[in-house]
Amino acid sequence: MTEFDDSLDVDPALAAAVLEIESHTAAGGWDQPARLYALVDTAALVRREPALAAAMGLDASSAQGSLTPVEQDQLAPDQPLEVVLESIVWPEEVAGCAAVVERLVLPPDADAHIPDDQAAAEEFAREHPERQEVRIVAGATRAGATYCALRLRAHDDDQSVVGGGDLVPALLQLLRATLEEPGAAGHERENQA
Repeated sequence: MTEFDDSLDVDPALAAAVLEIESHTAAGGWDQPARLYALVDTAALVRREPALAAAMGLDASSAQGSLTPVEQDQLAPDQPLEVVLESIVWPEEVAGCAAVVERLVLPPDADAHIPDDQAAAEEFAREHPERQEVRIVAGATRAGATYCALRLRAHDDDQSVVGGGDLVPALLQLLRATLEEPGAAGHERENQA
C-alpha cells in the first residue's frame, strides 16, 4: 500500500482511510462504478457497535485517531457521481466521506478543442490519443481536511499512486458540501445518506 508523506499538512487519519479505500478498490481492477463511503470515527464505532467492531478486528486501543470507511449502497448507474453528491447530507455521526470514481483526463493543450456539447465532449475524450484513465479516491472531513489518491491505468501499481491534499478541487468541494448542514451552502439538499 502507498504511504503518505506525513510531513505535508494532511490529516493522517483521513489520508490512511483514503489510501485504504484506494487499495481495496484497486484489488477489484478497473472499469468499476463510482462508490461512496461514510468515514466514521473508529473509536466511536467501537463504543457504539462493539459486535461490529469486533467482527472487523477493531478494538479500543487501535481505534483512537482513526477513521473507518463504510461503503454505501451502490450509486445509480444512470447518474454521474457529481450529480448524486449534490443531493446528499450525512448524519452527524459521519466524520467525513470519500468517493471513488474513474475518469478520462486529457493533456492541458486539449482543453481548447473540447466541444461544448456534453455528449460530443465525452466522445472527444474517449477518442483522444493522449487520454489517460485515472481512478480518483477523494475524501473530506467535517473538520475541513481533504485528501486524494490518484492511480493511472497506464501505471497500475501501488508505488505509482499519487496522493495529496487538494489534487481534485472540484470533487473535494462537492464532498465538503455533503458534510455541511442543510442550507449552509446556500441551498437545501434533497436526500440524506
